[in-house]
Amino acid sequence: MAFCPNCGTQVEDGSAVCPSCGAALNAAPQNIGYDFTDHTADFSPADISDNKVFAMATYLLSVFGIVIALLAAQKSDYAMFHARQSLKITLCEILSYIIMIVPLAGWIAGPICLIILFVVRIILFFQVCKGQAKDAPIIGSLGFLR
Repeated sequence: MAFCPNCGTQVEDGSAVCPSCGAALNAAPQNIGYDFTDHTADFSPADISDNKVFAMATYLLSVFGIVIALLAAQKSDYAMFHARQSLKITLCEILSYIIMIVPLAGWIAGPICLIILFVVRIILFFQVCKGQAKDAPIIGSLGFLR
């Protein structure tokens, strides 16, 4: 004889549900995951559709796109989210250029960082095309510009 994990009632072997509480027996545990980097639900669909172009501009035009988004869509939370993400990438690119001052190690690490940041910028651009708002891979966990 087995026992119900929910109410503790003794049930017959092979039963699918508990006769007392109706809980499913031998049910596979559900894996419910949550993506903490996805902020799409924080923005209204109207805000996303109205300001998608300004969010794209932040990744395509770098600093100029950020300025355009700040001036043209300053009331849009969606555009401001992507402006902050693009600003993180731009600041990391500046740091990569500073790293390249160091001979040898900097000459190797700097360009590699710039290539990685370029790929991150492309990934985020395509996420904006889909109407998503996710933190930037690799640099999204950096604490500044929250």
